[in-house]
This record gives sequence, structure tokens and C-alpha cells, in this order.
Amino acid sequence: MSESFAELFENSVEQQSVKVGALLMGTVVAINREKAVINVGLKSEAFIPLDQFKDHKGELEIVEGDVVEVALESIDDGLGHTLLSREKAKRIKLWHTLELAMNQKEVVKGIVTGAVKGGLTVDIGVVKAFLPGSLVDTHPVKDFAFLTGQEIEAIVIKMDEVRNNIVISRKAVMQEANSADREALLEGLEDGQEIEGIVKNLADYGAFVDLGGVDGLLHITDISWQRVNHPSEQLTIGDKITVKILNYDKEKMRVSLGLKQLTKSPWENISERLPLGKKVAGTVSNLTDYGVFVRIETGVEGLVHVSEMDWTNANARPSKIVKLGQEVDVVVLDVQESKHRISLSMKQAQENPWEAFEATHNKGDKISVVVKSITDFGLFVGLTGGIDGLIHLADISWEKLPADELVSNYSKGQELEVIILNVDAEKERISLGVKQLEEDDFMTYTSLNKKGSIVKATVAEVTPKGAVVTLAEDISGYLKAGEIAEERIEDATTALKVGDEIEVSIVNVDRKSRNISVSIKAKDSAEEKAAMEDYNKQSSDEVEGATLGDLLKQAKK
Repeated sequence: MSESFAELFENSVEQQSVKVGALLMGTVVAINREKAVINVGLKSEAFIPLDQFKDHKGELEIVEGDVVEVALESIDDGLGHTLLSREKAKRIKLWHTLELAMNQKEVVKGIVTGAVKGGLTVDIGVVKAFLPGSLVDTHPVKDFAFLTGQEIEAIVIKMDEVRNNIVISRKAVMQEANSADREALLEGLEDGQEIEGIVKNLADYGAFVDLGGVDGLLHITDISWQRVNHPSEQLTIGDKITVKILNYDKEKMRVSLGLKQLTKSPWENISERLPLGKKVAGTVSNLTDYGVFVRIETGVEGLVHVSEMDWTNANARPSKIVKLGQEVDVVVLDVQESKHRISLSMKQAQENPWEAFEATHNKGDKISVVVKSITDFGLFVGLTGGIDGLIHLADISWEKLPADELVSNYSKGQELEVIILNVDAEKERISLGVKQLEEDDFMTYTSLNKKGSIVKATVAEVTPKGAVVTLAEDISGYLKAGEIAEERIEDATTALKVGDEIEVSIVNVDRKSRNISVSIKAKDSAEEKAAMEDYNKQSSDEVEGATLGDLLKQAKK
């Protein structure tokens, strides 16, 4: 049967007074497997998916006969159906509630659902809000992901329904809540006091601890007596801990806390337990460019400087010698109990290879070595114990040769025999020689022909200023032009020629420069002097043997 004109008119007026988006009260008339049938008094009933009536646990919140608030989406979808939304009704109502809370600065609660760029997302009922990182806490927080999944309290500070944007502040709630408690707590704080707190945040330099309205800083160096690389090694956000107030600055409202100070310092009487020179075992706890730290007791570390790590690698990178966690033997070099510093040595816990070499080798010993490097001043060779010895250029050959010529016959890795010239274990120096393996013809000649000796020579080279003469095989001397004769000779080439065999006197020997100076003039002078002495002696003998008559006869003659 068709509707009467009066009914149609009534429905038309009713539908025109209800606008899309309006909140309506409806009755749940039926519930099936997927939908709930809702009657809001309009021409037709509406179907709403059951998912919109389930709580966060997935449980249904309605039964038949319940009156619920819904939002009108459409009076007629074209098929004669009324479209309603329970979820949109919740959202509209919540927006109104949040707007009221913002105006009245009331606290709202939400669940942190995750971190986004610049802050956190927070679910407040069916709407999402944004919590900027700067408004997470009363102090700057670098990593605020620890709040994910937690329920927080905040104040709405900005809303834009068109853009669906809500901004909240957790910091404002904390400041408000802490203000009263903070003042009361600050009044009772004093240095040395032990107090309980909750770890709020971790940073590279320490941990922030909530003391109940007041945040204190537990510096990383005050967490434990042993080395702590990051607070997370010892603490976790949310930990309830007891700390000691180390310093309370009332003017700046800063509280410095200590955790290790609640236990006895392992540095007390450390000098008695670790006297100088004591050898102990330890574990490498940290590597640096200048050395390694070794833990020798719980909470006690000492520094092994790079120069004390190895006898033979004074400048090696510490990471090339040891690894983190490696057990090593060390010797105590110095203890500064008040500064919590200990100097250690790894190399002195081992045999000194320089002293070992000195104890097992003598000056003049012949040994085999291997060339390790060639330098401008000599050859470095490898010795037993991993140490090096030096063959100086002056000890490579008896001949006076240029440096490049002296080392031209040697190469890296070459094996050769040497003579030990000197061992100085204290200075870590060992001098070796190659030329000492052969007899020194120069020294042999000059020991047999000392200064003043008259020897034979052959002219090998002549210049106006003088001549080079050969005294023996590989032994030369120099004859200046002024030493050729008593009379002055300006040009030696006028008196001598190459190949002349002459006799000369050795007038000077310079063993350092290996030079011999000779003189014909000195030889002649020496011979004349010797002849005069012989003559005078002969004359004296004749006088002693003569009679008075002989002397008179000799006088007459």
C-alpha cells in the first residue's frame, strides 16, 4: 500500500532536519555474524560492521537492545539504505572532548605507537596525535623510542580537524606534576645522601635518573669502578636504583649522582697490593693509539704505553700487537693511588732480548745475520731475539769508497757473516762489522813502518804540486813538491816521472783518514845525520887509540 501524503511529508521534514555528520542515538535491533542492525528512527534501518563495535582486544562491546551513538554518513545511498558509522561517531565525539581538554588544559592519556621523524605517534582512542621530540621530556632526549608501547599522559596544545592534526606535550604534564614534588624534594637534598631513583634516559656521557620530581645526572665515570664504554652496559631505562648525591648545586638546580661510590673503592691500598716491579696477569680492556688499558683487578685498570708494549716494535700500532679481551702479563711501573692511575709494561714481563744477546755474545764473536734494510749510514741486520744490529758504513770496507758504492754489493734478505764490535744493552745498540773479517793492510803496513822509517816507493802519479807513490800493494803515500829536495822545487813534474823508483821517509801517518805523508828531503836529511854521527864516532875512536906522537904528526899534517 502506498504511503499517505501526510506520512511522506513528515518523513521529508524529518530527513531535512538531520544533516550528514550529525550524531544520532540508535538502538541495536539485531546482531548477525558480520553486522549490527541499528535503528535511529529514520525511514530505514542501517547496517554497521561489527568491527566498529569491538574494543582493542577484539571483544564485542554491544548486545541487542543497547543504545549507541552513531554518525550519519548518508540518509539514502541510492538503494534506499541509511549509512551510519560508529567509528566516525567516536572520532567526532573524541575531537570535541580533546578540544574541550585543550581549552581547559586537561590531561589526556594515550598509547605511544611508534617513532617518526621528529617525534612519536600516540593513539588517543580512535585518533592519532603527534608528540614532538622536544616535548617528550623536561630535558633533551636523543633516543625516545623507549616509550613505544607505553601509556603516557599529555596535554593537547594544537588541533586542526580539517588536516586531522593533533599535537600534544608530555613535557607540560611532567613539569606540572613535578613542580610541587620538585620543590619539596629539593629542600631535602644534600651531598652524600643516598636516594632511590628510576633510570629515565641514557646518553653517551651518562644516565638521567628521576629522583621523584627531580632529574639527576649519573655521569658515565661514576657508574662503576671499572671502565664503562656506554651506560647501557650497566643500566636499562626503567631500572630502579639507589644512588648517592655527589653534588647538589642549589643555584643551578643540578644534581650529580654516583653509583660506584656506594661500594668500596678497589683503589684503596692499591700500592700495597701492587708494589713496583710486581708481575701480574690482566686482560686487555681498551685499545687506543697511544697504548692499551689492561684490567688487573675488578675496577682497576692500568695503561701500557705503546713504548712499553714490545721490545722490538716501539712505534707499532697497539692493535697489531694485542686484541681486545686478550690475557697478558704485565709489570707494575708506577702507581698513583690518589689519581687512580697505574703505569704498566708488557715488554718488561718478558726477557729483554738486548740483555739476553749481551749475556750470550762477546765482542769479537763472528755471527751470521740477515740484511733487513739499507740506509744512508749503513746496514740494519736481524739478530736473535728479534732485535737489530747496525753495520756502519765505516765498518763495511777498509777502502775509502763512496756510500752508494759501499752498499752496492748488499741487498735486503742477504745472509752474511759479521764481527761483533760492541753491545750496549742499556741503549739497545749493537755495532757490527764486515771489514773486520779481513786483515787491514794499511794498519799492518803502518805498524811495520812507523814514522821516520825509510822505505822504497814507486811514483804512480805526478802533478806540479806533488806525487802519489806506491809503498806496497794497495798502500799509497803522498810526496809534496817541497819534500822532494833541499833546493826549492816549484813543479814536481820536473824532478819525477811515473815509474821512478825512489826512497822516501815516512813523515806522518793519519790512521783516521788513512793517509801517509812521505819525504825525500827528510830521508836525505836523516841519512846525512846518520853519516855525520858515524863519522864523529869513528873520529872519536881514532883519537882515543892514538899516542902523543901520533897526534903531533897528525897535527903537522
